Amino acid sequence: MLKNLSCFHSGNFLAFARLQSATPNHYATLGLDRRCSDAQIRSAYRLLAKQHHPDVNHSSSEALAQTQALNAAYEMLSDPARRQAYDAELDTKPSAANKTAISARAGKATVNVTKEIQLSLADFFRGAKLEVRVNDPSNPHGTEIYELIVPPMTAAGTRFKIPRTDPFERGFVLVRVKARPDFRFKIRGTDLRCDLKINFQRATQGGTESVRGVMGNYLRVNIPKKVARGEILTIAGEGLPKPRGGRGDLLVKIMYQPEVRIVRRSGF
Repeated sequence: MLKNLSCFHSGNFLAFARLQSATPNHYATLGLDRRCSDAQIRSAYRLLAKQHHPDVNHSSSEALAQTQALNAAYEMLSDPARRQAYDAELDTKPSAANKTAISARAGKATVNVTKEIQLSLADFFRGAKLEVRVNDPSNPHGTEIYELIVPPMTAAGTRFKIPRTDPFERGFVLVRVKARPDFRFKIRGTDLRCDLKINFQRATQGGTESVRGVMGNYLRVNIPKKVARGEILTIAGEGLPKPRGGRGDLLVKIMYQPEVRIVRRSGF
């Protein structure tokens, strides 16, 4: 009889009962949805009340609790005025069944989202505080907002895993931080490379020059005598943070123009 009701939800009745929260879903208790008629409410109640009556179930505590839930549901839904007030409450506060439906949809959807973000080179040393916003059309609660703290001395390429909130509790926001291109440095993993222009005399005689580091500090560069154009000099430990501690190197490329002298020869 009950299976012929047009608005009856298929599936085991007890499954619906276990999904109830502190505010029970009386429709789910009767195995119905909100479109059902008064006649369908009466039919469902009679069938289920007989099925779960304590006398039939040897006075089990579960049968008694189920009978009480059925009586409460029927008392609420069989009275037109009380049913109208109850429906209005459901419209303002999602029921357990509605929450379960949302969770079911979320479970079928892709719950993990990924994003890459570029940070300045300085941010990897001093840290950064970021706000992560996720606009997911399948989230009935609207925009998800998370706070992401990038600790000082974070390595470029680090991935952060942020747990998502209801209804995507099983998912994560995966954020990967990358280094933003910089006009002064070329990025080679955890190493940085920059150019240093010197004059012909310094290239010939050698000596000391200075180059600006990634955090604005000036670093000494020892120039060997007769250094070749394009030669790379290494300043150890002045690159980007490494994933397991320490820093990469600063690679300094020597740039200069050879001296060219032109003299007039006699005889013309």
